[in-house]
Amino acid sequence: MSKIKESSTNFANRQALMDECSEVYAANIIGGQWSLVICSWLLNGKLRFGELKKLLPTITERMLTLQLRKLEENKIVKRTVYAEVPPRVEYELTAIGYELKPIVKLLEKWGENHKNLDKMEIKIS
Repeated sequence: MSKIKESSTNFANRQALMDECSEVYAANIIGGQWSLVICSWLLNGKLRFGELKKLLPTITERMLTLQLRKLEENKIVKRTVYAEVPPRVEYELTAIGYELKPIVKLLEKWGENHKNLDKMEIKIS
């Protein structure tokens, strides 16, 4: 994931918009192709890296690692490392991460409704 140069106009515009609009700020944190899916799986409880990878077979290990780091950095996900051999690492949602549950469920419902728009238009025609 590439970063926007802090000296760019795009960065300044994005920063100003995030400062003024909480919904844009939130979308920036949980936006992206994988963040919501990861959070959705973690709503069911703690998961190890390998378990998440199995649940998301099309994500690369690198992308999963980057997304988990971003979610951890934004305090959405907590990473717990156990001093075992081999090392065991578990990921779980933080308290603020669990607050996403109704939002994720509403987005899921909205997505299903939106997917079915074409089917509904065909029936009407």
